[in-house]
Amino acid sequence: MIAFHTDLDNTLIYSYKHDIGPQKRNVELYQGREISYITEETYHLLQLVKNEMFIVPTTTRTLEQYQRIDLGIGPFPYALVCNGGVLLVNGVPDEAWYQDSLHLVSDSREEMNLAMELLEREPRRKFELRYIEKLFIFTKCNDPETVVNDLKTSLDTKYVDVFSNGEKVYVVPQTLNKGTAVDRLREKLKPEFVIAAGDSTFDIPMLSTADCGLVPSGFTQKYEIPKTSGARKKIEEMTSKKIFSDALLEKVLKIKTESVAAGIIHTG
Repeated sequence: MIAFHTDLDNTLIYSYKHDIGPQKRNVELYQGREISYITEETYHLLQLVKNEMFIVPTTTRTLEQYQRIDLGIGPFPYALVCNGGVLLVNGVPDEAWYQDSLHLVSDSREEMNLAMELLEREPRRKFELRYIEKLFIFTKCNDPETVVNDLKTSLDTKYVDVFSNGEKVYVVPQTLNKGTAVDRLREKLKPEFVIAAGDSTFDIPMLSTADCGLVPSGFTQKYEIPKTSGARKKIEEMTSKKIFSDALLEKVLKIKTESVAAGIIHTG
């Protein structure tokens, strides 16, 4: 069995702000507006991939944000949301998994509470402050890079990571990451091979722990990849000549064929 862990935003799906051409279909509605799309080619390829392996959406989105998405290929048996802190089994949160996640982040609780206090009175904050499922903190700020640097001087980064993505600012326990979530689910499902795909700093831990990681062109120059465990050797950039979602799904199908031929995985 192959498990395919895939990020969603800017990996499989794209905001209405992103030009992916006219051949696309809506996959997310918010307050009656169409806000996210996939290409028709991605829709076609997703159906083929789903027939060949477990697709596990693995996203930083909250449960509510994830539930707005409908890729049009039916439900997924497993999905990881809230940066891997919440596991959905047939769409239902697994309470034991969540309690284990809370235990995993318990050492960072003091720093997370301090981060909340600091961001509560942060004058550059321009959005509500969210402590997502008591797992990680999210908000939006003006001058986000400076806010991140200021937070790093006040917080113990042994326990929490602080970073920005555009105007979004995150404070996340070091133990809450997609790589840990992939390893936890690997222990549960025992797949023969794990593929991961993603486009941002959130995805680096799962790209590093997977047997194969797929990223957009230029990713390894933009982000620092850990040198341990041969992570960089396992990560492959897709061509810039195609939309990332199309290219990575083509590659996923090719990996399945090559792995069977090499005897790495077995069919039947």
